[in-house]
Amino acid sequence: SVTNKKPAQASITKVKQFEGSTSFVRRTQWMLEQLRQVNGIDPNRDSPEFDLLFENAFDQWVASTASEKCTFFQVLHHTCQRYLTDKKPEFINCQSKIMGGNSILHSAADSVTSAVQKASQALNERGERLGRAEEKTEELKNSAQQFAETAHKVRFWQDKA
Repeated sequence: SVTNKKPAQASITKVKQFEGSTSFVRRTQWMLEQLRQVNGIDPNRDSPEFDLLFENAFDQWVASTASEKCTFFQVLHHTCQRYLTDKKPEFINCQSKIMGGNSILHSAADSVTSAVQKASQALNERGERLGRAEEKTEELKNSAQQFAETAHKVRFWQDKA
């Protein structure tokens, strides 16, 4: 997770999902600065296993799929480049496509930006509709009050007659 504190602080959190559960449990967490090495284990084989070496710990990981591992590596590499000024971790035994471009990152960022823009537009449109509905409700309320007053006067005069 990345916070918006200055300077930015990034951490790596390992979670586990137990069989039959929809929630995740936090297992361990490290600061990004503690990461020393990312080991993809075998660059010639698509596998979900990989190792992370931290300052004082070695941790074995298994992604849900080899594709998710690749995406995680790309995001991790990009995050390290962006937030670490020195002591960047070494990426070894990783497929070249991981280090090569940020196409997944850019498409993910574009998707998020697009979703935010659509949500913002939908909220604005909804706000406008609610504003018009409130105006119409006020008009109807005033009309109903005038009708009730007129009906009361008519009834009053009928009772007098």
